[in-house]
Amino acid sequence: MLIKDPDAIRDRWGKKPSNRTIGELLDAGIIQLNKPCGPTSHQVTAWVKTALHMCKIGHGGTLDPHVSGVLPICTGKAVKLTDLVLSSNKEYVCLMRLHHDEPETRVRQIISTFVGKIYQMPPVRSAVKRQLRVRNINTIEILEIRERNILFRVSCDAGTYIRTLCTDIGEALGCGANMIELRRLRSGEMDEAHSTTLQDLVDAYIFWQQNGRGEWFRSLIKPIEALVEPLPKIVVKATAIDAICHGANLNVQGVHMLDDNIRRNALVALMTISGELIAIGKMMMSSQKVMIANVGQVVNVKKVLMKPGHYPKMWRSASVLDYSIS
Repeated sequence: MLIKDPDAIRDRWGKKPSNRTIGELLDAGIIQLNKPCGPTSHQVTAWVKTALHMCKIGHGGTLDPHVSGVLPICTGKAVKLTDLVLSSNKEYVCLMRLHHDEPETRVRQIISTFVGKIYQMPPVRSAVKRQLRVRNINTIEILEIRERNILFRVSCDAGTYIRTLCTDIGEALGCGANMIELRRLRSGEMDEAHSTTLQDLVDAYIFWQQNGRGEWFRSLIKPIEALVEPLPKIVVKATAIDAICHGANLNVQGVHMLDDNIRRNALVALMTISGELIAIGKMMMSSQKVMIANVGQVVNVKKVLMKPGHYPKMWRSASVLDYSIS
């Protein structure tokens, strides 16, 4: 959906995320780490911080020490968006063991009843308040059943406890069950196929530092824009970008292009025409209303990711932007 831009200033500033230097990627990037069994998520993050000599780093989504798989590591300004990673849906492969023998047909029938909305109580040793919560199980696919051992893949909401799911399945069967092994295959849009081991990450960094060849290391860092791929997008006019970087909200006059069917109160990503992330915020009107409105606030900006001055300050003299500092 396109809104006509009166400014003849497109493509003069900015830089496509694919053209960023390694330093720029580290300043606002994400590393899809393949966490091994043994260390905690905090320990792995600390090792990455030390290895890459980073000042600001954080992980998106805690994995227990004995759980392996995809652990998103955010660097620099991307740490501000770890909540997006935490709230994204997840996919796991789990090995569960029944305490007594049960017919395979009954096991499959009982497990199928857990697809959909379920109630869960967080375990005693958890970082959240122990209260009954509703979580959605999108799919459960049984991969193999061998005697009492059941291997299955599950896609679910963020915050779903797979260990608790196994216990609940065992109670429903009447025989009891517990989780033996667990691996996270996907976190949001990030999957294990594109993840890297800690050893490869360190080797690639050293190869870049000592030999000046950063192709390998660069391929292991995604730009911050990867975190907002699931969000609806609004492309902002160049005249309005610096004002947003200084704390202004986005008004109708600053919109260049936006996705169809964005609902009011939806979380949206504000982008430049070059594909750079400016900020994220809450939609104040639907995209249909934006198309017919002449004035009004479109987005209440919540987090600004782009530095002021990255685009020139044109908002003081530009009549196309009615900006208001929030």
